[in-house]
Amino acid sequence: MEFPAYLASMPMHAITEIHGEPGLLARFRLEIEAFDDAARERLTAALELAADLHRHDRRVREPYLNHLLRVAIRMMHHYQVRDVDVIVAGLLHDAVEDHPAELAGLDALRPPQLGASDAAPRPVADDPTAAALAALADRFGPRVARLVAAVTNPAYDPGRDKNVQYREHVAASLDREPWARVIKVSDFTDNGVGVIHTVGPKVARSAAKYRPLVPVFRDLIARPDTPLSAPVKRHIFAQLDLAEERFSAILDHPN
Repeated sequence: MEFPAYLASMPMHAITEIHGEPGLLARFRLEIEAFDDAARERLTAALELAADLHRHDRRVREPYLNHLLRVAIRMMHHYQVRDVDVIVAGLLHDAVEDHPAELAGLDALRPPQLGASDAAPRPVADDPTAAALAALADRFGPRVARLVAAVTNPAYDPGRDKNVQYREHVAASLDREPWARVIKVSDFTDNGVGVIHTVGPKVARSAAKYRPLVPVFRDLIARPDTPLSAPVKRHIFAQLDLAEERFSAILDHPN
C-alpha cells in the first residue's frame, strides 16, 4: 500500500480516517527512523507485543492498536521524546490493565476445560497485575514496567464513584512519576481531544469522565520537573484548551 509523501505531516486522526491502521504503522516507522538500530529494535518489539496483546480489541470504530500508535507517535513527533523506555511504555500502557494474564503467560487464570479434572493441578496466580509487570520488566527493563504501572488503573472500590477514583489515581500516580505524565497526557489527548472522533453514548460518557482532568494535567505539565521543553508544554496547553472546548460543546450545549 502506497502512502503520500506528506504522511509525516498529516494529523494522526486524519491518517486514521483515510489510511487506517496501515497508515499509522507507516507513520510510526517514519518516526522511528530518527533512532539508532538498537532503539528501533526495541520499539519494533514493543509494537509487535502490543499488536499481539490487543489483536482482538476495538475502540468503537477502529482497532485498539490505532490508539496505542497515536499515543506513541504523538510523543515522538509533537513532544519530541527520544527516551526509548518512555515510548515503549506508551505502546504498552494498557497491556497490564487489559491483558495481565496473557502478558504474564498465566494460563492458570483460565478455568479448566471440561473433562480435565484428572489433569495435573496448575498454579494459581494471586496477583496477575504484579506477574504481568514482572514479565514486562524481564522483557523491557524495570523502568518500562514502573512507567506502565504508574498509568495502570488499580482495582476500584465498587462502593465509590469510578470516575472520581480514576481521577484520584491519575493525580497521585503522576505526582510521583514525571515521565509517566508525558505518557498519560498523550493518552488523554487521544481520548479527550479525540472524543469527537468517536460515536454513540461513549461521546458524552468520555467527556464527563475526562473534563475534570483538564486542570489536573495543566498543573502536572506546568511543573518544573516535567521533562518537556517550553514549546512542547505550550503545545500541550493548547491541546488542553481544545479538549475543554470540545467537552463544553458536548456537555454544556447538548442537542
